[in-house]
Amino acid sequence: MMLRYALRTVRARKAAFLGAFLALMCAAALITACGSLLDTGLRGTIRTERYAAAPVVVSADQYVHRTTVKHKKGKTKVKHKAKPIAERAWLPEQLRSTLAHTPGVARVVPELTFLAQPSTPAGTGGRTAYGHAWDSAALTPYRLTAGRAPRAADDLVIDGDLAARARLRPGDHLTVQSTRAPRDYRITGIATPATPVRHQTSLFFSTAEARRLAAHPGQVTAFGVLPAQGADPERVREALTKALHGTTAQVSTGDARGPVEFLDAAAARTRLISMGGAMGGTSLLVAILVVVGTFALTVQQRHRELAVLRAIAATPGQIRKLLGREALIVGAAAGTAGALLGLLLGSWLHSRFVALGAVPDTLEHTVSVFPPLAALAATLLGAWAAARIASRRIVRIRPAEALAEARAERTRPAWGRIAAGLLLLAGGVVLVVVLASLRTEPASTPVTFLAVIVLSTSVALLGPLLVKAAALLLAGPLRLTGHGGRLAIANLRGNAARMASVVTPLALLVGMTCTVLFVQATLGNAARTQAREGITADWVVAAQGVGVPGEAAERLRARHDTVTEVVRTTVRVGLDKYVAQGVTPAGLTRTWDPGVTAGSLDRLGPGTVAVSELAADQQHLRPGSTLKLTLGDGTPATLTVAAVYTRGLGFGDLTFAHDLVAHHVDNPLASSVLVSTTRTQTELATTLREFPGLRILSPAAADALQADRQQANAEVNYLAMGLVLAFTAIAVVNTLAMSVAERVREFALLRLAGATRRQVLRMLRTEALSVLFLATSLGSGIALAVLTAFSVGMTGRAAPTVTPLLYVGVVGIAGVLALVAGSVPGRAALRVRAVTVATAKE
Repeated sequence: MMLRYALRTVRARKAAFLGAFLALMCAAALITACGSLLDTGLRGTIRTERYAAAPVVVSADQYVHRTTVKHKKGKTKVKHKAKPIAERAWLPEQLRSTLAHTPGVARVVPELTFLAQPSTPAGTGGRTAYGHAWDSAALTPYRLTAGRAPRAADDLVIDGDLAARARLRPGDHLTVQSTRAPRDYRITGIATPATPVRHQTSLFFSTAEARRLAAHPGQVTAFGVLPAQGADPERVREALTKALHGTTAQVSTGDARGPVEFLDAAAARTRLISMGGAMGGTSLLVAILVVVGTFALTVQQRHRELAVLRAIAATPGQIRKLLGREALIVGAAAGTAGALLGLLLGSWLHSRFVALGAVPDTLEHTVSVFPPLAALAATLLGAWAAARIASRRIVRIRPAEALAEARAERTRPAWGRIAAGLLLLAGGVVLVVVLASLRTEPASTPVTFLAVIVLSTSVALLGPLLVKAAALLLAGPLRLTGHGGRLAIANLRGNAARMASVVTPLALLVGMTCTVLFVQATLGNAARTQAREGITADWVVAAQGVGVPGEAAERLRARHDTVTEVVRTTVRVGLDKYVAQGVTPAGLTRTWDPGVTAGSLDRLGPGTVAVSELAADQQHLRPGSTLKLTLGDGTPATLTVAAVYTRGLGFGDLTFAHDLVAHHVDNPLASSVLVSTTRTQTELATTLREFPGLRILSPAAADALQADRQQANAEVNYLAMGLVLAFTAIAVVNTLAMSVAERVREFALLRLAGATRRQVLRMLRTEALSVLFLATSLGSGIALAVLTAFSVGMTGRAAPTVTPLLYVGVVGIAGVLALVAGSVPGRAALRVRAVTVATAKE
């Protein structure tokens, strides 16, 4: 019976439930979109292309492992953890004999994969270009459609896509930038794959030249294993796994071959899981805050109706059941619509991440029923819980008191609400204090947004008191604006709970937007400041392509310039990840100053490392300490600490000798070259004229280029959190519109009492501006506290980077939303004759 009453209520009050429906639908769409990203990270398919004709692939282990054994109360617990490495790990070539003698194996094909960028005006169509030995063409397979296979060192076979794009044919010449200096090759053939290859460009060299360019003597990228005729690939895989027991080699078949081929897609899985989880968690918390506020406003608008039900003997349980079933009905409809919308939103979000380069297109977007079902369940649970929370007051008071209280708002919020608000405020302060002590971005980012949400929730609970305080503060200035200002003051004082429901999403919007925008700016500006202060070179050589060849640096050294080659990578100390770089030790102090506080850079060499203060504190290091780590390609190394420096944010936490890093990265070309010289920019450009794509920049110009790169990287984070902000903005408009729409009778009575339409609209604008002032103050205060704590932890200074014009834009957008959402329904309400509204039944 209660369900039938709930259905009738929803049908009769469609307009009243519209706001709750929109809030729940947007929440479901957001949760579904974030869930689809998480699902793609967990189960997204990475299809193989290069290894299509090799049913079994043997590759190196791409993870660092740590096993811990704990003995407690007579029990032994063994925990195994693994973290991915940043570069491609290589296998010893001598394993080929072991694989070839394994039962069921017909042929073993060694594979070499290395950087090989062709220099053509048409480019590669967005595909990554790799070099291989022609012997491994059988793994796809590629077959010659024109010309012959490469035999000499300067022979080259290109794939059909590159040949068609660049209009090349056998006999033409093509310059290729690989791991060494650019070299001119003669195209001897064009090869076409038997199966589609859409995500990469393949260049095939002679075996000897491929080994030279791969720069890993005695090692291979992988082995493609071709089973004997009639042999089951799974049986062969099991046999190979047994044969390789005791080594780090991994055996893959089926879809597991894709991550071996596309390492960036495998790494993107982890990134998507992290992003999807962070976005989903933040979205869920924001959705709870918004939905609870929306339902509270909905129940408040029906206070008189519910009071009448209590007065005619409806029990508290019946009221709870009625509101709960209404919430489930609205939640089911909104959750279903939002889940379907979220699937489209998740697909669009994935495509944008691919376009921005955050996720490679080789990781296919996964669409399954799990995210929509999870969103529907969360929506139903959230709606039901929000209705229960919002109905607590009406079901606790006596029937007669309920009818009396429906006429006027309570003068003070419940003590429980005040206590909960103060408790959350204390929790937010604790989070801000903790944030000030966090010194790594992965640790500080979730705490940053959690602190904003917790503090915003405390604002929601303490909102009525804050509104009354604001009314007291603004009473004097608003009275000077005339009748509209006096009416606005009266409404702020008499309807503080209603106004507080509007303040909460507006404060959350301002606080969250400022945090999202200025967290990245604070971190990026601090890193660029350290880099700018630490580069003492006269010029910086940067590459428009894949990097600066070592031969270019040698050409500069031959002119007696001091040259520092910089190679970037990521290493792991235990399972902890650190950004690192390799630099040329000779003459280093003439081009680079990281702010050494202990030790000396003069001792930097093949067996030593310089560390930042952060790494030194975390790993308990000082000059002379021993540091065990894993290089980018999984190679273990034991080094001695030579120096400790302060500018780790600008240059990375670990600094090695250049040659040590260059031998263990996929791209050994320098990301930049620092030059200390008396020569001019033109003279340097003349020296390097044989190396296309290199630019000679001043340190200031290099800094501007770095700023552009940081902005491009920040766009991914802006997009990730932009959906949450868009949801919050919709909630602002929705709540404001609901708040104004319920006041139709009030507006009619004001007009019958002599107020003009213009005076009523002026009153609404004054109220909106007052609420905007309070929400902006609260949101800005929350953002400032969180950003300051973030800055202290990450940069050591209480100086967050805030762009004034951008901040004004945020406040301006919030103001436009508030004014439009208040005035549009207000104007619509004033179109109806006042007498008609005042005499109509409630």
